[in-house]
Amino acid sequence: MKTTYLLPHKYNTLGWIILGIGLTAGIFILLTDYESNFLTTKVLAAYNDEAIFTSSKGFFKIIENSIIDELTAIAIIIGGFLVVFSREKIEDEFISKLRSDSLIWAIVVNYGILVLAILFVFGLSFFDILVFNMFTPLLFFIFRFNFLKHKSRSHEE
Repeated sequence: MKTTYLLPHKYNTLGWIILGIGLTAGIFILLTDYESNFLTTKVLAAYNDEAIFTSSKGFFKIIENSIIDELTAIAIIIGGFLVVFSREKIEDEFISKLRSDSLIWAIVVNYGILVLAILFVFGLSFFDILVFNMFTPLLFFIFRFNFLKHKSRSHEE
């Protein structure tokens, strides 16, 4: 089956490495509330409202920020995309169906959880849910696709 939107298979391994680094760093930052001056640099903020009584509040300001959490998020997203959009060694119609089914399942589960969060989670905890929601469609897809692939291999044996 010809799929033009998929990357070559060699990007799969690179994707797993980047995703693993991103998830490890993300879990560490989440569990330890890690704040550091490591990688603090001046960045362009599209909008900054941290400093209430200073002139740095407003649109398109240069601010000082530790970019460790941004790099972690980018690693999760890029690693996830490389894993999701890399061909399998054997890319046939069965794998294409697994991809399609996994994508539909990931979107339905993701938005089902989001609806429950809208109904039952409030305050800053809801903001945390929205942050996780950036990554969960990719992660749900990866989990489901690999689970179905593994399950189909075990039934073949």
